[in-house]
Amino acid sequence: MKFGVIVFPGSNCDHDCYHVVKHVFKQEADYVWHKSTSLEGFDCVILPGGFSYGDYLRTGAIASSSPVMNEVVSFAKGGGLVLGICNGFQILTEAGLLPGVLMRNKGLKFICSRTSLKVENAASRFTKAYKKGQVVDIPIAHADGNYYASADDIKLLEDSGRVAFRYSTPEGAVIDAANPNGSVNNIAGILNEAGNVLGMMPHPERACEGELGPIDGKGVFESVIGAVLK
Repeated sequence: MKFGVIVFPGSNCDHDCYHVVKHVFKQEADYVWHKSTSLEGFDCVILPGGFSYGDYLRTGAIASSSPVMNEVVSFAKGGGLVLGICNGFQILTEAGLLPGVLMRNKGLKFICSRTSLKVENAASRFTKAYKKGQVVDIPIAHADGNYYASADDIKLLEDSGRVAFRYSTPEGAVIDAANPNGSVNNIAGILNEAGNVLGMMPHPERACEGELGPIDGKGVFESVIGAVLK
């Protein structure tokens, strides 16, 4: 299969994502510059983490108006798989592909740490390599990861099983003490209605090689590859 890794001015996890899909999972991958007007030939598009356009206005706001985002929206509406990680998640909400918004962390500080996540939906094309209720170790690195949405949107996400991951204790308890940024309902990742777009604040690409620490992020990429190559 073929991955496209979008590169915005200020992206800083694009090489990490490219390395993982190309060299760890041995899949074809190309970088896609933010001014590109074509996503032809890609099976999955990744919007990586970083500080697109310096996070001016709001995180992801300017990037959501980049020329390539017209193609990302069309790609997603056509059924293509889209994975937004950290800043990529922020961009997806600004572009309207996912509901809600990512606000400043409750402590108003940048957080970089290992985090436990509880898998809430193990049936999506991004999570099938996991088991429902499984607790995984995937790091976070963000200042604006506080997920918020209207009560109606939150109810819809919860009722339709579109919450993919929640912050939890290593034992799987979803409690305030395990919530690093204040996200409503400890939400760490969500799916769109069609299930082909995932936005998540934690960085699975940083948890794929044992030499660097945990490898629980591999499940995200294994799920995507399995969904395309089934």
